[in-house]
Amino acid sequence: MPILMYHAVAAAPGDATRALSVAPEAFAEQMALLGDRGFTPVSTAELGASWRTGRPLPARPVLVTFDDGYEGVHRHGLPVLAEHGFAATLFVSTGWLRGAYDTGGALDTMLDFQQVRDLADAGVEIGGHSHTHPQLDMLDDDELRFELARCYEIVAGELGTVPVSFAYPYGYSSRRVRRAVRETGFAQALAVGNGLARRAQGPYALRRVTVRRSTGIEEFERLVEGRAIARTFARDRALTKGYAMVRRARQVRKAVRSRV
Repeated sequence: MPILMYHAVAAAPGDATRALSVAPEAFAEQMALLGDRGFTPVSTAELGASWRTGRPLPARPVLVTFDDGYEGVHRHGLPVLAEHGFAATLFVSTGWLRGAYDTGGALDTMLDFQQVRDLADAGVEIGGHSHTHPQLDMLDDDELRFELARCYEIVAGELGTVPVSFAYPYGYSSRRVRRAVRETGFAQALAVGNGLARRAQGPYALRRVTVRRSTGIEEFERLVEGRAIARTFARDRALTKGYAMVRRARQVRKAVRSRV
């Protein structure tokens, strides 16, 4: 099944988020297409519970997910979701949101916690996305536990209910990271991968497909129908493989330095 990964929904995004933002009009057109094609958006928690228990999902399920916590999800995204009665999941980096926990690392205008509560009250599932949005697999154990636990505690404290779903910043994880996510209390977690989600991927490595500002409506239709995904993201996969080699080299150097 397709899990769609959005970031910002913005008419005039900043340079840092432009490529991964979606224009409000495009988002509205994409959600209308889901409705017209008979898709039924479900939350990440609903998908996880269904795949664990065998409880059936509705016909043509799809997940609509947002990463980071940009203000446009509330301003532009929520009215469209409400118009269609669609479920969605928002993964927040708690140290990027406006308010008492802000660490100053945000790339664009972010939600505040009242807006996050508005989204939750409207039925949007709120999940975790770490505290300061680092590459989790590059952290030592103490740093990793802090990022996960701080995010979990803030979301639970602000909303009065614990988050059960997580998305890895940048999509990066490892066996150690996935174990830590599970031990923190998250029941399922999403990566990127740019492929359809399948039960065989396991509850802590579910793949998503990226929706960008450049994603036209015909390409969007192909993505949700599961057609030509490998061809669409061929360049991304090549870049990812190259960067993976760089990141592995950095991890080796860090491990060597820690032993010196």
